Amino acid sequence: MNILKTIDFHPKSFSMWKDYNAARLKSDLIAGVVVGIVALPLAVAFAIASGVSPSVGLVTAIIGGFIVSAFGGNSVQIGGPTGAFIIIVYNIIARFGLSGLAVATVMAGLILVLMGLFRLGTVIKFIPYPIVVGFTAGIALTIFSTQINDFFGMGLTDLPGDFISKWQVYFSNVASVDLTTMAVGVVSLLIITLTPKVSKKLPGALIAIILVTAGCWLLQMLVPEFHVETIGDRFGGMKSDIPMPRGFSLDMATINALLPSAFTIAMLGAIESLLSATVADGITGSRTNTNTELFGQGLANIVVPLFGGIPVTGAIARTMTNITNGGRTPLAGMVHALVLLLIYLFLMPLINLVPMACLAGVLIVVAYNMSGWRTVVAISHNPKGDFSVLLVTMILTVIFDLTIAIEIGLLLAMLLFLRRVTENAEIKVYGKQLDVAEGTEVHSHEVLHVEKGVSVYEIDGPFFFGIATKFDEMMRSSMRERPLVRIIRMRKVPFIDSTGIHNLETLIKSSQQEGIKIVLSGVQPRVREALEKSDIVTLIGETNICDHISKAVLLANNIVRDHNALPEWRRRGLEPV
Repeated sequence: MNILKTIDFHPKSFSMWKDYNAARLKSDLIAGVVVGIVALPLAVAFAIASGVSPSVGLVTAIIGGFIVSAFGGNSVQIGGPTGAFIIIVYNIIARFGLSGLAVATVMAGLILVLMGLFRLGTVIKFIPYPIVVGFTAGIALTIFSTQINDFFGMGLTDLPGDFISKWQVYFSNVASVDLTTMAVGVVSLLIITLTPKVSKKLPGALIAIILVTAGCWLLQMLVPEFHVETIGDRFGGMKSDIPMPRGFSLDMATINALLPSAFTIAMLGAIESLLSATVADGITGSRTNTNTELFGQGLANIVVPLFGGIPVTGAIARTMTNITNGGRTPLAGMVHALVLLLIYLFLMPLINLVPMACLAGVLIVVAYNMSGWRTVVAISHNPKGDFSVLLVTMILTVIFDLTIAIEIGLLLAMLLFLRRVTENAEIKVYGKQLDVAEGTEVHSHEVLHVEKGVSVYEIDGPFFFGIATKFDEMMRSSMRERPLVRIIRMRKVPFIDSTGIHNLETLIKSSQQEGIKIVLSGVQPRVREALEKSDIVTLIGETNICDHISKAVLLANNIVRDHNALPEWRRRGLEPV
């Protein structure tokens, strides 16, 4: 029972009925219908680009979108297939087939659910921004490269999977460009880009698909020689029946092979959905329960593969469309899924008529919007380390795959962070006088006199492995000074790790062997707790840990004075003659 109380699962759909009224119902219904219409071409385009049939994209948007809205932690989030997953889904299908994709997606769903159960929703927000921009720009560039064949009607089959080889094939087959198909693609691009100038509420992608499809159909009726490849030509007649749930076999070899891909799907889904939720919160003024949102996303990715679907996540563009059309509760997202279901059941034959070049135009615009090139340019003016992380992540995403890009990008970001922390942390050495107020906003100054034979060091920053090594090197270089007391001032040390504890313990033991006392000053409670657990408090002695530098200096000065008051033979450690 206690375990259930700790689970942070509070879907917005469960609590939305409290102040619900007819006006809100009307707004949600209108928003749901509009978002459903907007989501149609995107679901179809993302599915085809991922290497699956359009019906798979619609099934994913219907089932996944409904679950995300019904069990998520954001009131306006719209879930479904997104451009971010295109490359990884395509690669998984190429290597492991559709059954492998289903296993990887279910595993990703379980990872997301566990992240929600262990309250890791807030941790995802700490993914460095240059990494997010880098892999998003890399995905956009890769999506663009996959659409060249359909946009120009080259008719190429068995294209290489990797970016460089793909473009080599494109350049070597420039002569195979079909001008009619290219014209259809260009017209589609023009309609998509010009529609917002007429009305920002009109979905440019849908308008382009309707007009271009109708135009191509009429031209084919009037001019029998006119023909461009359509969805129906490539995928044949598509059934409009929702597929029945199906299982798949699992074994440890498959799990081990697909675990990296599943982890990438989970991380990408978490990042994109929570970014979308954060943007939505900024507009609506609501607050997302991030752990519940991860749970809802995970549940969607567990269920959708059972019906043959692809990975699901929160879609920023569709979520923004929902908000701008008045959607404010999860009901709008559920209505969007129902609208797609009706289209799937009754209008699938019309989808077969959509030209592939038109869908390529839709995805090229999606790739352009995803690229965030203005953000890339802005980050290029930031510290070189951030821009380097962005470039490395983007290049690895394009040349290799998203799994490697995220892993190496995170590693680089952590290394840069540690370097910055190490560079900014200081180890100060004080002389014969010490100003107690130095480094604070206190205006009154209290100057302490430090006796000869007392060395005072101050660690300014976290005492982790980077600083611990730096401090150890300083101590070794000053060992020949042989003071009687070393004061280590730790008022600005927020935490200490195992390396710091080890180095401190080594310093205490080596100093004690040489007859040098160690006194700690200003130890914070969190650091004190770590020192007690490691028995350093026992090793150094309770009386040698002071809560203020004035007490530490007084103690050290008294130790020196007592030592100086001893006979010379005692100070040298000799026996009396």
